[in-house]
Amino acid sequence: MPNRTVFFISDGTGITAETFGNAILNQFEANLHRVRLPFVDSVDKAHQAVRQINHAGVIDNKRPLVFTTLANQQVLQVITQGCQGMLMDMFSTFVDPLEKELNLKSNHRIGRFSDSSKSEEYQSRIEAINFSLEHDDGQSNRDLEGSDVILVGVSRSGKTPTSLYLAMQYGLKASNYPLIPEDFERQDLPPALKAQRKKLFGLTIQPERLSEIRNERRPNSKYASLANCRYEVKEAENMMRRYGIRWLSTTTKSIEEISTTILQELRPERLTY
Repeated sequence: MPNRTVFFISDGTGITAETFGNAILNQFEANLHRVRLPFVDSVDKAHQAVRQINHAGVIDNKRPLVFTTLANQQVLQVITQGCQGMLMDMFSTFVDPLEKELNLKSNHRIGRFSDSSKSEEYQSRIEAINFSLEHDDGQSNRDLEGSDVILVGVSRSGKTPTSLYLAMQYGLKASNYPLIPEDFERQDLPPALKAQRKKLFGLTIQPERLSEIRNERRPNSKYASLANCRYEVKEAENMMRRYGIRWLSTTTKSIEEISTTILQELRPERLTY
């Protein structure tokens, strides 16, 4: 059972506080119970959060860890004064020193998604997601040249989740296109991709892992057989080498690692943060 509670508190979604906190906590082999408290945007909600934090401390018999990204100073004051946990405030740790260094005042905006309906960056992100969904798995060649990145590889090599992550996280129009047995027989790229070679990035995977993944979808099929997976992976990698397509293996990599490598290699001009 977890022996200490961690709280992530924000007057927005809490995603930033949780991402930052977990990046630090992952350095420790600690058994922790994680609690996200989003939208703590009033004094009343702050008092409720304080009671929940302090109660967890009593139950655990250890003071909770508390990561916050609170822009509202009145709310933060309630947490600071009443919380009996170890408080780590991202704004006081990072924003205050940056204000001094940049000689600028922070706008203390509540979260990445505040006023999203009027945000050009947010609308661009939504457009990128819609584009990536429309161009998933080679469904459409329409406006393929509008892609920032086009992922290629055999079926189930990680193209779809990576495309969506690039769209959601960075606002990139990420298409993905499967390499299929017909392409291998022709020893040629799909015609729609030839004019977009500079935007292509290949994903491959170990045949054994690919067979496992495909067997979850189509058990005991030729599609999922190890022999077929070995053939498709070999032919796909040969094609990538032949056309000078940069590629990596997704076998042991997370979507975040894959996406970071793609950004480093292709360096698309348009990124949204």
